[in-house]
Amino acid sequence: MRLKGKHIVLGITGSIAAYKAAYLLRGLVKEGAEVQVVMTPAAKEFITPVTMSALSGKPVASEFFSANDGTWHSHVDMGLWADLMVIAPATTATIGKMARGIADNLLITTYLSAKCPVMVAPAMDLDMFQHPANLANLEIIRSYGNLIIEPGEGALASGLHGKGRMEEPENIVEEIVRFFSQKKKLLNRHFLVTAGPTYEKIDPVRFIGNYSTGKMGYAIANELAAYGAKVTLISGPVNIKNVNPEINVIPGESAQLMHSLCMDIFPLVDGAVMCAAVADFTPESYSESKVKRGKDDLIIRMKPTKDIAGDLGKIKTDKQILVGFALETNDELNNAYSKLQRKNLDFIVLNSMNDAGAGFGFDTNKITMIGKDNKPAFFELKSKTEVAHDIVAKIISEMESNNLLQE
Repeated sequence: MRLKGKHIVLGITGSIAAYKAAYLLRGLVKEGAEVQVVMTPAAKEFITPVTMSALSGKPVASEFFSANDGTWHSHVDMGLWADLMVIAPATTATIGKMARGIADNLLITTYLSAKCPVMVAPAMDLDMFQHPANLANLEIIRSYGNLIIEPGEGALASGLHGKGRMEEPENIVEEIVRFFSQKKKLLNRHFLVTAGPTYEKIDPVRFIGNYSTGKMGYAIANELAAYGAKVTLISGPVNIKNVNPEINVIPGESAQLMHSLCMDIFPLVDGAVMCAAVADFTPESYSESKVKRGKDDLIIRMKPTKDIAGDLGKIKTDKQILVGFALETNDELNNAYSKLQRKNLDFIVLNSMNDAGAGFGFDTNKITMIGKDNKPAFFELKSKTEVAHDIVAKIISEMESNNLLQE
């Protein structure tokens, strides 16, 4: 009964894999979960509400209201009731509606109202799964914080063979059990995360900055919060709206301001992840008025900014964990390991500008993690949400190894 006391909304869409939802439901109930099934109209063409109601012990919700007596099915109430929403199988159409907020059925309105984490198990033919529109929509819902249960490879209903099969029900149950068991691993722990670029002002209208979007740092902050941590996120100027409402976001536009905030907050936290792309140099002087074009070259003298990670490393205690990032263009491993040692980091996350799809501006990233033993762990290109999962898993592993998660 590993899911005893958990409230789960199971969403079922119009896929040939809908029959698997019956096995998934049975597995969840067997583990002690209370499950409310929500079906799209198309799903009822593949498996009956009677079957799902019998397995769940609850009436199935499908329409907004009953045509017979006007009984209202409140998507808001279901969204508040649930500890987790699982959409399995999820068709291409449903994934597209989730990405774009097309609330034309009870399942989508419940999804849009849900305050809980959401897992999505795609099921479709391989060509549909690989279509750029579907892959783009999957990345969009990932960016919203949804957890994607990757489909398996095998024989498909079309007779083709490839990726698109909904993951087997027993594996999804285990994924849900792992989710709940790990979700609170960082409960009562406080983390500081930095994200985005810094803007070093030249005059009231110009600045020196970089191409960082903040996506990686925000993904890490969201992942830490999903594990139960209290998170303070110091953010440079970014355009990101999808952030866990429990995260305390503090603007830190300049390197100086971000340094000051980090130095104040770090002694109060259990760990910090320095993901921001902080400027190494800032103008020596600031012009209160706009610098006008002249006949001669404009020369701006620069001075070094303060080293945030390095200064935090100097005051770090053995009860804290400190993680840094390195973006390199050459001699990547040696440069990253040097930074790891100089700044007293527990481990460092290396990005190489030579890897396609990694670095600034992408929704994907390819990283190498290096610990104090100088043994690099290489990871394939993944979405930044998945990369954040790998990084937080490493943080938890390091904290467990150093007995930092014991009460």
